[in-house]
Amino acid sequence: MSEQELGITESKEYATGDWYAEVVQKAKLADYAPMGGFIVTRPRGYALWEALQDHLDGWFKETGVTNAYFPMFIPESFLEREKDIVEGFDPEVAWVTHGGHDELEERLAVRPTSESIIAPFMAEWTRSHRDLPLRLNQWCSVVRWEATETKPFFRTKEFLWQEGHTAHEDEDEAWDETMLRLDQYEQLFEDVLAIPVMRGRKPEHDKFPGAHTTTTVEALMPDGKSVQSATSHYLGTSFAEAFDLTYTDENEDEQVAHTTSWGLSWRSLGALIMTHSDDQGLVLPPTIAPTQVAIVPIWQEDTKDEVLEYAEEITDELEEAGISVELDDRDERNPGFKFNEHELNGVPVRFEIGPHEVDDEEITIVHRPDGESIVEDREDIAETAEEHFDDVYEKLYDAAEENLEENVREAESPPEILGTIGKHGGYVECGWCGDEACETVIKDEIAAEIVMCPLDRDEEPVHDECAICDDEAEETAYFARTY
Repeated sequence: MSEQELGITESKEYATGDWYAEVVQKAKLADYAPMGGFIVTRPRGYALWEALQDHLDGWFKETGVTNAYFPMFIPESFLEREKDIVEGFDPEVAWVTHGGHDELEERLAVRPTSESIIAPFMAEWTRSHRDLPLRLNQWCSVVRWEATETKPFFRTKEFLWQEGHTAHEDEDEAWDETMLRLDQYEQLFEDVLAIPVMRGRKPEHDKFPGAHTTTTVEALMPDGKSVQSATSHYLGTSFAEAFDLTYTDENEDEQVAHTTSWGLSWRSLGALIMTHSDDQGLVLPPTIAPTQVAIVPIWQEDTKDEVLEYAEEITDELEEAGISVELDDRDERNPGFKFNEHELNGVPVRFEIGPHEVDDEEITIVHRPDGESIVEDREDIAETAEEHFDDVYEKLYDAAEENLEENVREAESPPEILGTIGKHGGYVECGWCGDEACETVIKDEIAAEIVMCPLDRDEEPVHDECAICDDEAEETAYFARTY
């Protein structure tokens, strides 16, 4: 790749969509597949998904979840057993009608979500209260045939995700499960991805088909749009009733189980890229970066051996401490090219080592987010590197937090809502009567929607009146444009 090919040519501020697509491709995260709506995830992009997966999967297992795998095809008769699922997903379902040359007796859906294939087996495996709680998770891909423009990791017809499915004896246990998973999603964003989030509940008309309550974590992007980053659903007993998921209690009476489902997709990677990256390329927090440190030795012919020896010693020391490091000792590339390439690829910390650093037993450390350069002692360099990781993480989190805090505004009328979103983006908090028609007034004008309401249904609305129709406000709503 030449110097010209290496650089990002689009502006994050003025051409966000084109900039994002360029970062994804030039940082070698993904390519566009020949079929519209699909992408090819390259090794660097998949490494990000694996890192995220490692964190989340570990937390799931620590809290009683076991992984399983279910078929990607779901018989039509299974889907139809829960009417809300059929109605909710029907326009997006891809169907298999033939196997080889033979027409199938029953159409098979390519899973848009797996409640309809998992719940029947949970029913088979549950007989008594001793079998509960039952907690399953699967890492897989799903297909939703949406006719929208392809945006890698944000909008694709096939996407990677995890979906958890649990069964419990009563509502309290199931609700605690729903909240635990929402907590873990929030933890992932706050502690791994360096993105603060808003927690809330989807309005009734926008909850998961068949669910009693859908909870969400929402992340605000620098362009003022919200990303539904993960959802956790309390399903009540509707799926259990549809699929005969029952158990006998301690009195030998038959009871219907309460179920949950919860999921996070690679849309979280889209949020990661969009939030932190800049006009030099990808920016990653050290917590998830495939390469945490790039070491760039800088030498003349007469100093090459000693500089490389010093750089190799440091590389070994970092690797022994479990730090992911790349020693960039390519002869055919100059240091400036290497700096640009590692910046494009989002390496959080760069070590620059020249003859001066060797003589003084020091290292020049550069932070990717802002280019800050600090000279540190060679001694205890692995420990020093970890401290710089914390500094870089804090810089990324603080910038994202500032963006969120500055972009939650209040409004009390349709012109105020429309004007605020049109000018600033972000979230607009207002009173809402609970009628979907009031959301439609805003949606039709500016393509913004209610992304969430407060988690607690009993929470008093902040405003007395609905900002759209002036009727009494039933709750507080947050409007935003979305990805």
